[in-house]
Amino acid sequence: MLDNIEPGWLWLIGGVVLLIAEMIAPGFFLVWIGAAAMLTGLFTVLFGIGVAGQLGLFALYAVLAVFVARRWYGGRVVPSEDPLLNDPSARLIGRRVTAISAIGEQSGRVRLGDGEWSARGGPAAAGEQVRITGVEGNCLIVEADRQLPSS
Repeated sequence: MLDNIEPGWLWLIGGVVLLIAEMIAPGFFLVWIGAAAMLTGLFTVLFGIGVAGQLGLFALYAVLAVFVARRWYGGRVVPSEDPLLNDPSARLIGRRVTAISAIGEQSGRVRLGDGEWSARGGPAAAGEQVRITGVEGNCLIVEADRQLPSS
């Protein structure tokens, strides 16, 4: 079936398929490779380039497309109101949690939300409120949350 189709048209069809794939599963990468395939197809249809030339031209266009994309979008950072948006462990620092078991320098457990976490630091007895001061792996670093009584 594909034996009768000119190679340039195959490149154009492949480029369109890549653009459609980019719309279905956006990652903002296939659009550049699809554009490179379409340019290769256009030059192949216009100038009748051989297979080796087509592959070389596609490689050149793909590299150029990636460089253009990096230059155009590379330094852009999406602004956010929340500086800790992509750092979930840093978002825990400062929260008050309840000790489930006694917390010492080496071990302990706290309730955070609806789950239990390993904790160390303290010292705090079971049932006391502690404040998260850091996170190391999946262990919370806590200190006793001593508040002055209201007068």
